[in-house]
Amino acid sequence: MASRADLKTTLTALQKGEIDLEGQLEVGSNSTFLVTLRHPGFKARAVYKPERGEQPLWDFPEGTLSRREVAAFLVSHALGWELVPPTVYRRSAPLGRGSLQLFVDHDPGYHYFSFRPEHRARLQKAAAFDAIINNADRKGGHVIVDANDHIWLIDHGVCFHEEDKLRTVIWDFAGQPLPTDLCSDLLRLAQQLTRPEHKTTHLLIQLLYEAEVQALANRAQRLVEVGAFPSPRPDRRPYPWPPV
Repeated sequence: MASRADLKTTLTALQKGEIDLEGQLEVGSNSTFLVTLRHPGFKARAVYKPERGEQPLWDFPEGTLSRREVAAFLVSHALGWELVPPTVYRRSAPLGRGSLQLFVDHDPGYHYFSFRPEHRARLQKAAAFDAIINNADRKGGHVIVDANDHIWLIDHGVCFHEEDKLRTVIWDFAGQPLPTDLCSDLLRLAQQLTRPEHKTTHLLIQLLYEAEVQALANRAQRLVEVGAFPSPRPDRRPYPWPPV
């Protein structure tokens, strides 16, 4: 895993580096581009999602999906779980403002639905993470593994809604007790989000509505109080479509 210094360097490069478009990725309904990122002493590929390429949704405010991508990274980082690749909000970019996320080199054919048992067993944090950010679209292809055997989660444009919209393929731990270490991390996050002056709260308020940040804190607190992973609700569709 990257050190704190490496993360700082990466975030600086994502925020200030030069962006060269390589091409458009033919995935999803929103415009997504693979780019080359250059900054002094740093070169990498990244995924760029401009706001103007977002398709309007009836239940999410227009032009907010890229900000939700960044918010997911901030929550992952605040928890100390390193689930979401480094992501920033760029106001200056080739096609206008949007999110820029470090590209994770991976085998696209190896994802949740093809995971070996040892990888499926390591998805407890992913399941808890999706529950608190209220992920409305956790597809199997959004769960990937890099060359260092680290599991990453990508594509978080439709998260953080105030209403319960959890749709995910990761129901492996439904009803099982939430591990103590996860409870501690979630409780710490919930407490941080009650303090407007805390850095995480301050940053999230710039990306989400205040009511959405409060709902995030409430879900984290509630998950700890219940002490178990959520189960699919029988009164609505709990899975995304398509599943991959």
